[in-house]
Amino acid sequence: MNRVLQKIKNFFSSVPSEICRDGMKGWEKAVSAVTFVFDCIYRLLLEFSKLVLLVIVVVVSVQVFCRFFKHSIMWSEEVALLLMVWTAFIAMAIGVEKDLHISITIFFNKLPSAVQKVLQKLILIAIIFFGIILIRYGIELSAVSMGNKLPATQWPNGVKFMMMPVSGVFICYFALLDLLGLKRFRHLSIEDGNRGSEKTDQQIVEEMQLAKKAADSEEEADV
Repeated sequence: MNRVLQKIKNFFSSVPSEICRDGMKGWEKAVSAVTFVFDCIYRLLLEFSKLVLLVIVVVVSVQVFCRFFKHSIMWSEEVALLLMVWTAFIAMAIGVEKDLHISITIFFNKLPSAVQKVLQKLILIAIIFFGIILIRYGIELSAVSMGNKLPATQWPNGVKFMMMPVSGVFICYFALLDLLGLKRFRHLSIEDGNRGSEKTDQQIVEEMQLAKKAADSEEEADV
């Protein structure tokens, strides 16, 4: 318990230096403060997603085990399905953040660099538009469905769609940072939870993407 309290204390004591770095201008400090808030909330979302995955594994495993004794948990499938829906929407935001969604680049790589940059901007605008759709219709769908009850748990049906607007917010956040070239203001140490690490998860992903692009360029040069 003392270690947890000490970590929390160290975190709050490092907030000013994390937001206001040396040499920052006024607007840069403002952007850094906004990204700090979003990155903190996103870190909580990542930890929550781990808990959701753990609960899915436990619930499904217990249900399978109970079937050996010819007993079934009535609400297990319903809860597992609900949590899987939540996981899917959280995974959308993670995919946008780390640029892990599947893309076909066979024709894209053959285009001039100027055209590639324009297309990348258009793709980011489309992603932001998709995030806005998730936010708007996710809120509406949750509100409309709250009056209905799930058959087994008797929870409001709208709970199933609560992660839609949350995912939409972070999809817009990550895409907007990329579109405006503000990714340098992110606080990756918060996301990775390891301030002393040599490389963050995001840096590893970016290195893998650069290595893939270099390999593609070498293949085109050989052709």
